[in-house]
Amino acid sequence: MTQNFTPLLSATDWNEEWKRLQIARRKADNSEYWDKRSKTFSTKDAPNAYVDRFLELARIEPGETVFDMGCGTGALSVPLGEEGHKVVAADFSQGMLDAMEAELREKGVTTVFPKLMSWEDDWEAHGVHEGMTDVALASRSIAVSDMKAALMRLTSVARRRVCITLSTGSSPRMDERILADIGVKNQFGNDFLYAFNILVGEGIMPEVAYIKSTRSDTFDSVDEAYDDFSRMTLDAMADKESPEAAAALDRLRTWTDAHLVANPDAGNPDKKGLPQKAFKLDYPRIVTWAFLAWDAR
Repeated sequence: MTQNFTPLLSATDWNEEWKRLQIARRKADNSEYWDKRSKTFSTKDAPNAYVDRFLELARIEPGETVFDMGCGTGALSVPLGEEGHKVVAADFSQGMLDAMEAELREKGVTTVFPKLMSWEDDWEAHGVHEGMTDVALASRSIAVSDMKAALMRLTSVARRRVCITLSTGSSPRMDERILADIGVKNQFGNDFLYAFNILVGEGIMPEVAYIKSTRSDTFDSVDEAYDDFSRMTLDAMADKESPEAAAALDRLRTWTDAHLVANPDAGNPDKKGLPQKAFKLDYPRIVTWAFLAWDAR
């Protein structure tokens, strides 16, 4: 006798679950936040292993035009412009675009065209239309309430190829080792799995690769580090007011005291050219990004 059975992989509406996940998560940072953060960003980091690997995997052909959504300060757009590509570089932060334009002027690049625009805006009204460029990119920039709509809009802009990166496991703001050591399971992660399954549901079979990058955060004091890790810990927990959350923060205090060490490079410039602070963790933090690419047509 057979039993009725519906596999969850076919029954799950991945985009609806994504929408619910965004409601449960911490609120996404707005353009004002990124305007302030733009002062700490630079495209002058050389070499940049993440950018080099992304562009290697993207396989953009000579002379192709590019749409870079969520371009930030131009980590991808600037080197592509230096190679002679025409790039429409869009971001919702004017501060980020200003930093990119300063870099473009310094390097004499004239083929990158900044555009103040968000994922939720009317792209057509901003001159971004179907089949506008050969390739469309979104590098670490998809923070949207409707993943399917974002992926389909990005796909519609490209004539040949679409390339994106999303986090694996937790957000890049999350340190999986800290959470594991203090007994906290992050409930909000695996963004790339949602994108992959949504694309498959639309008949698109994306290729997948992984890019590893290292983060070396530094801190002025033990208390500053603890405060930073506390926000991360609470962001990973559904019930931030529970006794379990309070106990986790107690364990975090002990963990921070044990793993924060003096930074021998304090005062020297970091990868962004800013002075390193007095303390750092006793291990490097590795962030792994999922690179997804697919044919636009």
